[in-house]
Amino acid sequence: MGLVSNVRKGMVVKAAGGAEMILANTVYHLKELESNFHLIPTVVVNKRAGDAIKSYIASDNNSKAKVTFQGTKLGVQPSPMVARFSSRGPTRDALYVLKPDIIAPGVNILAAWSGRRSPTAEQDDPRRAEFNMISGTSMACPHVSGLAVLLKIAHPEWSPAAMRSALMTTAYNTYKNGKELLDVVTGKPATPFDLGAGHVDPVSVLDPGLVYDATTDDYLSFLCALNYSSTLIQTFYNKTFECDKGKKYRPEDLNYPSFEVPLPTAAGRTIVKYTRTLTNVGTPETYKVSTLSKTRAVTMVVEPEELTFTKENEKKVYTVTFTATSMPPNTTQFGRLEWSGGKYIVSSPIAFFLG
Repeated sequence: MGLVSNVRKGMVVKAAGGAEMILANTVYHLKELESNFHLIPTVVVNKRAGDAIKSYIASDNNSKAKVTFQGTKLGVQPSPMVARFSSRGPTRDALYVLKPDIIAPGVNILAAWSGRRSPTAEQDDPRRAEFNMISGTSMACPHVSGLAVLLKIAHPEWSPAAMRSALMTTAYNTYKNGKELLDVVTGKPATPFDLGAGHVDPVSVLDPGLVYDATTDDYLSFLCALNYSSTLIQTFYNKTFECDKGKKYRPEDLNYPSFEVPLPTAAGRTIVKYTRTLTNVGTPETYKVSTLSKTRAVTMVVEPEELTFTKENEKKVYTVTFTATSMPPNTTQFGRLEWSGGKYIVSSPIAFFLG
């Protein structure tokens, strides 16, 4: 199976029936292997396996290998993991809004394929296929879009903000064993800057209990808080709009289902307050709050600690006070805030950092 040459990330090897390729990751991405069509028979392996194969080939001029199909493997763990190509935060152009929002399936998705292009997308490939294995954020997007359609059918009166809230607050960020979802690039637990609120849950999203709703006016106030000019705002809002110069706009109070908390670099204790409004879209319940901070340098106090909803569409307001002490510059830490009531858990990720 003597080595012939390197091709991009792969090795072209001699085989009885012609050339074959072993395509190896250049970085150890745990077990993430993307399936793609190729012009020659190809085996895809991770970097660790690729290094072992290259070492074996280099050590023996008569090296041999056999590839056998062992059937479809189900229940492979850990799964899911944040893909290497996943869009990641933070977004420095809009502080106070944690991004990304959520993650969804995007690796090795069986998808319809246009007959106008070959499955490899190469011009000299004459083959055509009705389906292809595709990976990318362009595959995660239709999964979330499909869930949004189902939500709109189930709850036609919900606003886009309410649907986004349901997708985010019901997302999961741990495996069944309780351990945090992993980032395939680092092999470590993913942070809210990697997965946002977590991985979408197509069942729980239909009945989230509470939602963080928002109107057009809420977003206009947010743009005013970011000191956007009337001309710039008009590029988003196709109407004449002027920020009220006598009003104090606070970007912290955009009713978003997550929290991004930039903290001043000044030494000493810093206190920041955020206000949120929850709308009941489930059965009447009394919710109790719980918080988690992954650093002792930031504490959180929620007022009130308990919210009772007695009817549908009832709204309740709460405030979160973040108190930071002795965080070094350029430090990022994370936390979580959850409201629990009856069968519902309404969960929000938090990122706080010293700029």
